[in-house]
Amino acid sequence: MLLNNTLRLVGRHLQPVSKKTLRMYSAAAAQPFTIPEPNGSVLTSSPKLEKLYTEITALTMVEVAEFTELLKVRLNLKDVPMGAMVAAPVAAGQEDEEEVVTTVKTSFTVKLMKFDEKQKVALIKEVKNVLEGMNLVQAKKFVESAPTVIKSDIGKDEAEKLKEAFTKVGAECVID
Repeated sequence: MLLNNTLRLVGRHLQPVSKKTLRMYSAAAAQPFTIPEPNGSVLTSSPKLEKLYTEITALTMVEVAEFTELLKVRLNLKDVPMGAMVAAPVAAGQEDEEEVVTTVKTSFTVKLMKFDEKQKVALIKEVKNVLEGMNLVQAKKFVESAPTVIKSDIGKDEAEKLKEAFTKVGAECVID
């Protein structure tokens, strides 16, 4: 397990490299890694693991790349994309509990579906007042192009207020 974690740490940041690339960088990467000292915590382990640790940390970048490729081939390991989450094993005697993930919708869209022709003028005035930067001509074209989106990516309270305001002037609105 320790070797597996060590190899995962070492190999995580390396991409598969061609032999041509290895030869090109071999002169620059001929110096061994410098390993920082732990922050005051001393771990004790067996002499065999200490020897293995010393040998792995003495490898050059080229040797580490070759070593990880060798391990991938011999142990039939697959590449794990960075950021992949590994599930923790379930403790013995613990039952799997499925959690229901509930998503709370936070952004809404208000759509003008249709309107009462008798109250078209009042609706145009309401559209002009609610939607910033519209003149009467633009508001008229907007109303006549129903069904259309009035506002999108707004909060629930604002969506309810818009729907209520447009319903008062004879429009039929839907909140998505």
